[in-house]
This record gives sequence, structure tokens and C-alpha cells, in this order.
Amino acid sequence: MLHLALRMAAHRFTALLAVACAVLGGAALLTGTGVLAESGLRSQLPPGRLGGADVVVAADQEFHPSGDLPVALPERATVPADLVGRLTRVKGVTAAVGDIGFPAALIDARGRVLPAEDPRTLGHGWSSTTLLPQPRIEGHPPSARDEVAVPASAGVRMGDRIRVVAGTGEPSSYRVSAVVDAPEAGVYFADGTARRLSGREGTAGGGRGGPREGTVDLIGLRVAPGAGEPVAAAVRDQVAGTGLKVLTGADRGTAVGPGVSAARSLLILLAGSLAGILLMIVGFVTAGALGVSIAGQRRDLALMRAVGATPKQIRRLAACQATVVAVVSAVPGIGLGYLLAGKFAQALVDRAVLPRGLPLTFGPLPALVTLVLMLAVVQVSARGAAWRTSTLPATEAVAESRSEPRAPSRARTLTGLLLIAAATASAVTPLLVRTALGATSTSIAGIMAAIGLALSGPALVKGAGGAVLRRMRPGALAPSWLAVVGMRAYALRFAGVISPPAMGVVFVLTYTFTQTTVLAATQQDIRVGTLAQHTLSAPQLGGLPPDTASAVRRLPGVEAAEPVTTTTAVWQYKEFGETTTESASAMILSPGGAGVYDLDVRDGDLARLKGATVAVSSEAAGSRDAGLGRRVELILGDGARVTARVVAVYARGLGFGPLVLSQDLAAGHTTVPAPQSILVRTDGSAAAEERLAALAGEHPGVVLSDTDPGPGTGQDTPPEVWINLAVIVVLLAYLLLSIANKLVASTVQRRTEIAALRLVGMTPGQVRAMMRREAVAIAATACGAGLVLSVVPLALLGQGFLGHPWPSGPVWLLPVTVLVVTVTAFLTIELPTRKALRTPPAEALRTL
Repeated sequence: MLHLALRMAAHRFTALLAVACAVLGGAALLTGTGVLAESGLRSQLPPGRLGGADVVVAADQEFHPSGDLPVALPERATVPADLVGRLTRVKGVTAAVGDIGFPAALIDARGRVLPAEDPRTLGHGWSSTTLLPQPRIEGHPPSARDEVAVPASAGVRMGDRIRVVAGTGEPSSYRVSAVVDAPEAGVYFADGTARRLSGREGTAGGGRGGPREGTVDLIGLRVAPGAGEPVAAAVRDQVAGTGLKVLTGADRGTAVGPGVSAARSLLILLAGSLAGILLMIVGFVTAGALGVSIAGQRRDLALMRAVGATPKQIRRLAACQATVVAVVSAVPGIGLGYLLAGKFAQALVDRAVLPRGLPLTFGPLPALVTLVLMLAVVQVSARGAAWRTSTLPATEAVAESRSEPRAPSRARTLTGLLLIAAATASAVTPLLVRTALGATSTSIAGIMAAIGLALSGPALVKGAGGAVLRRMRPGALAPSWLAVVGMRAYALRFAGVISPPAMGVVFVLTYTFTQTTVLAATQQDIRVGTLAQHTLSAPQLGGLPPDTASAVRRLPGVEAAEPVTTTTAVWQYKEFGETTTESASAMILSPGGAGVYDLDVRDGDLARLKGATVAVSSEAAGSRDAGLGRRVELILGDGARVTARVVAVYARGLGFGPLVLSQDLAAGHTTVPAPQSILVRTDGSAAAEERLAALAGEHPGVVLSDTDPGPGTGQDTPPEVWINLAVIVVLLAYLLLSIANKLVASTVQRRTEIAALRLVGMTPGQVRAMMRREAVAIAATACGAGLVLSVVPLALLGQGFLGHPWPSGPVWLLPVTVLVVTVTAFLTIELPTRKALRTPPAEALRTL
């Protein structure tokens, strides 16, 4: 069987080229997605500044819902400080250090803030240098309150004076007591000074510290040689039942920053969101390419049926041949997928979506999974394509090998029409759910409708061809008449080459316009709902000084100034009787938030955001039974469980998220207590703006910006939009390649037909004219069908999100898409036709 399959594959190499390209591209896309998923599950950051610690004790930075993947918690969860003393007494421990991180920034002589990887946690106590991997230290530990140790990258020497902003306070002058040369070295203060600056001074339950007093961020242990495993086991016994994690080896990198877990979760979510649409498109393209390939071998398969081959042997032969091609093509495709994953991850790093130090995991699992999936798709598709020929009686199979069934399959047509109807019904979701998740139904509906078109295509093409033929004038040119008759007679073949470009049109329009429409609606919510004209922020300092808002309010012309911080909250709620866990961005607002934001409050009042209270969007309130006055249970960004009362319900949830937390509720549950930004609403005068600019200029690192940067700046474009656009480009390239290969293979298989037409008197010019008319018909039908299938979902999306029945996006996308599909169809039909016309008709018939 294998020998026969190889000989058939060699004889039909051109037809199988489309299958090879489809499998190669599909393997590359699936492997790249698999690498992202595996990296999200297994990738680890290097230990960095914790490289000198043999064992690290840290809080779990993930929430583990029952029966679901863990959810990242990006805010630093703390560890009780009194645990340091207990762990010091563990046998084998030579040093136990409670590490504290807090905002710190160095200011040079020109008043500029020196850049740092993460200024929010750059400050540490001197004892944390014990955790550095082989540090080279020049000088002595800081002991006085005005002494500091700085990293070697700061370019200062021991004994110099340098200004430091610590704990988001005012810049102060410090004397450099030591210079530390080590990977990811920070700014080190005396331990007592560090506790004061970080708000950790005092003991749990007392003292003058902040909400996190009596805690440390993590505990690093250094152990005697050979005592690593015994110490780790003993420490696990010590912390059993507390929820703390004991990390050793490569796992230590997860404790460096809580954002690492969030980045890994992002990779998992990204891979999961891509997997579904990738599998649909790859399966559709591969099945279509195999359908064309098997259709070109119907005569060979029918003859084998006539000489005694059983139906099972025919299907096995088709599957074996396709499997050989798939294996040969999947191997380079898998290699390309690993390369593609690396490039895609680098793009995410450049867009600040992923941390720069997070490596990808290039294991064999994605390759194995991809190979299994591609082989399964090929096996099912090949057996399905050969099913009819294998089940027909031998004489009918031979007779039908040069023709098509007169009537398309009713079951196939009905299934396709039902899919189109189901896609149209699901496209109504944006009218009911005005969220980013609800908008995804638009692109899914488009793909479902395109698959329905592929199934019902033969009947539709046959009906359309018959309608055109009945309306043709008696004096129509022969090429035109032959093109229409051919479409009607070979509806199955023409539907097979029309469906891929139609899917390409649907995919490009629905996927792109979904992203641009959601972005436009989000920006519209933010633009209309933001009353403040200016924003003060300090990204290089890790946060704004706590008295900044008061200073801004005292300026003449300032009508409102409120601190705003963004965090993450996990919300568990019942949906269809099942517990659903959702992690979402949440704003932290004061009771005066209504002075800078108009969230379109429909019920309640933002002025009641005091104590354990929240405001929720109307979509969340309706779907999660969280109306005014109800109590909701949340998991905050550091893992703390809280119960809060809903005091307001607002409509602009798309732009501002589903949840707003009160400052009292979030206090002590963010990595940095200082606000990220302050929104300022003025009377609009130039004098007020000048006073704001002067205030910002007095504080190094504080930046004044407008809340509305103007159209076309791209400053507020979320990273996920760039991710989706990159995915669109890659998938479009794959679709175009598959479309081109399928059209080429379909045209090459018509060499017998072209030779027969020439023998009955058609000139090469007439043949080319006929094929050009077919190319025009294919392009027009594909573009028209794709546009029709896209209109309803996009109209419903625009109505639901923007209030008018059309989407938002680049208007040039439609003509460019039509042009690309038309040029592709023309070139992939014209070039093989010209090549076929170079062979004499008799020789072409003899070699087939």
C-alpha cells in the first residue's frame, strides 16, 4: 500500500503541492502557538538578584480556581516578617534575609532620572545584598540615614553625593557609601531606613508603619554546602498551611517580580485564544487542498475499484498518500514554527507586553502535538474526499471519474445553510453584550459562515450558473458561454476554488474590523467619560509623591484633581450554574472620582466609594447578579479575599473596565501604595496649564501630559490590538498561499480539458479568454460572497458598539482585499493555463 501510494504521489506531484503547502503553513502556525502555550506553563525567569539565595520563601502569586488554569496575581503578596527569625534557626541555614522592595530612583547632576528596569521595587535594605549572586562591593554598608549604596551602572563613585527619590517622597541628598556590581543590583539603604521608607516599620499589629507593616516581600536563605534539599524540606514543614511557596533552583526566578506570573498567564491565554481559530482555518484549508488533490485522482481510484480494490482499501490508499505528503511537509513546517514563535515573542517584548528576561521554552511537545493534529486532519480529510468514489459501484465510479454528480448532496447543502444561519444568529451577541468578549462572536460568526459557504457552495454555484446561463444572449462569445457552462457543470470544482478566497475576504474584514471597532468604541468611552484635561504621572519614579494631589488642588484654576491607580481583581461568579473565574483590570478611585471621570452612572453614586465598596459596569451587574446594594466577593491583586458592597452601576464599562475599587478597599493590596497618576480638571485657561507645568517641572521624574493626545498618535492603543493585527497578517499570508496553491492545482488538473478543447477547434487565445473569464467569475463570486457573509455580523457589531450599523476601521481595506484576491485568482489561473497551452494537445492526452 505504501509503495503504491508513493508512486501515485510522484505521478500527481503538482496536485499534492497544494496539500504540502497547506500542511507546512498549518504546522508552522500550530507549532508557534504550542511554543507560546508551553512557555506559559513551563518557562522560568533567571533568578537575577536572587541568584545568591539557595532557598526562597515567597507568597503564591497565582490564584488557583477549582478545575481551571491558575490566574496570575500581579501585585506583590507579602510574607510575615517574624518568619525570618524562625527560619534562621533551621539547621543548615547560614543566613536568612527578609527582602523588601520599594520605589527608588537616582537623579543625576542635571536633574534627570537615571533609567531603571523597574523603579517600583528598586529600593532595598542592605541585607538584601546577601542574596545577590557573587556581588563585587566597593565601600562599606550604609549605616546613617543619609547613606546609600548604588549599582555600578549609576556611574558614581564611593563618597559622592547623589540625589535619591525613595518611597516616592521628595528628592533627598545621600552620600554613596558603597558601589555594588551585580546583575539587577538596586539601590540599598540601611535596613532600618529601608523599613521606614517602605512603610514596613513596626511589627504586625502595631507600630507606625503603613498597611503592610510587619511584612517582607520574600525571604531568601543561604545554606551550608550540601544542605539545600534538607533545608528546603524543613522550611516546607515550617510554612505548611500558610499558602507560602518554597522555591529552589530555576523556580527562584518567579519570586523576583510578581509580573512574571502575569506574563506567563498572558502567553497561555494568547495561545488558547489563537488555538481555536487556527485549528478551524488550518483544518479548512488542508481539507480543501486534499479535496482538490483527491478529485484529480478519481479516475485512478475508480480504475482500482474496477479491478477489485475494496472501498476500505481505496480510502486507506488516499489516506496513506496524504499522510506521506503531510509528514514530509510537517517537518520543515515545525522548524519554521519554532522560528516564528521566537519572532512573535520578540515583538511582544518590544511592545512591552512581555518582560524582556522571560525566555521561551523550546521543547519537543509542541512538535509532537502539531504532528498528531496535522496527521489527524489529513487522515479525516483524505478519507472523506475519497468516500464517494470508494462507495460507488465500480462501473459508476469509472463513469463519474470524468464528471461530477448532477445534483449536489442535499445533506451537505443543508448543513452549510444551517451553519450560515447559526453564524448569523451568533452575530447578534454584540447587541446584547457590549464587551470585548462579546465582540469576538463577530469574527467567529464570519468564519462559521465561510465554512457553511464551502459546504453549500456547490448548490449555490450550480444555481447561480444556471441563472446566468438562462439570461445570456444567444450571440454571446464562445469563451464566455463555455466559462458559464463550465461553472454550472462543474459546480463542485468551482465551489472548491471559490471557498478559500471567500474565507480570506471574510477573515480579513471581520477580524480586522472587530479589532478596530472595539478599539474605537473603547476610545469613545474613554474620550467622552474623561472630564480631566491633564494627567500627572511619574513612571521613572515608580509612583507619585503622596502629597502631589493636595498640591495640585491648591493651584488656582484647578477644579478637580484625583489620584487614579490601576490594579487587577479576580471575580468568581455563577454563570449557567457553573462557577466562572474572570481576571480583569480594575481602577482605584476616591469618592471624588466623579470630578475627573463621567462613567455614566446609571444607579448609585461614586461619592459613596468609601470603605469596602465597589462600582461595577452595567454588563457585569446584569450577568453576575451584582446590582446596587449587592455584596460581591473578590480576590485582589495580591490574593487577598474581600467582600465589598456595590454602591454604583455605570454604563461605560468597555472603556473603564467592569470594576472600580475604593481606595480604602485597595489600601495595602498593591505593590506600590503611591498613586500611578493624578487626573486634573482645570477651568481650561492657559494660566492653569502653565501652573501645572511649573509644578511638574519642580519635581524630577514627574510628567505632565494631556488626557486626549489627539487622533493618530497611537499612544493609547492597547498591546492586544498590535497582537491581533500581527496574527491577522500571519494568517492572511497563510490563506493567500493556500488560495494560490489550490487555484494552481485546480488549473493544472484541467490539462485534459484544455487539450480536448483545442482538438475540437478552440484556439489558444480562446482558451485563455475562457480561463480569464473564469478567473473573473471566481474572484467576483468569492469577493461578493465574502462581503455578503461579513455585512450582517459587522453591521450588528457597529450597532451594538458604536450606535450605527457599520463598523469603524480603514475604508481602504475592502478595495485592497478585493484587489489582492482578484490578482491572486488571475495569476494562479493564467500562468498554469499558459504552461498547459505550450504542450501539444495530443501529447497532453497521451501523458495523462
